[in-house]
Amino acid sequence: MSSIRIELDQNQTTYQPGQEISGTVSWQHDRVPKNACVRLIWYTQGKGTEDAGIAEKFVLDLPQPTDQRRFEWTLPAGPYSFSGRLISLIWAVELEVDKKFSRTDILVAPDGQEIVLGSSGGS
Repeated sequence: MSSIRIELDQNQTTYQPGQEISGTVSWQHDRVPKNACVRLIWYTQGKGTEDAGIAEKFVLDLPQPTDQRRFEWTLPAGPYSFSGRLISLIWAVELEVDKKFSRTDILVAPDGQEIVLGSSGGS
């Protein structure tokens, strides 16, 4: 049996652009993994074509069957996390170990508040 896990420092999931994000990834496998990688990604969800991007990536050298590694990044200036009626943009930390994935969603926006599109009354 195998398991993989992402733990963000102080269990923080809300960040501002340019802020540091750090944590620990860990896994337990029955054998030595062929590869392990932790990524800072963004992806869209909603109607229409979905998109994704990798902002940061660490390839974890010489992974062991049971292992734990630290990561730390400075978050980019954008894009911001947002939700709309048709599409949302979500940031996440993702761990991949031998094609098994774990993902922890985070929020990246000014003042730590998600931007909600179409929320104002407008004219």
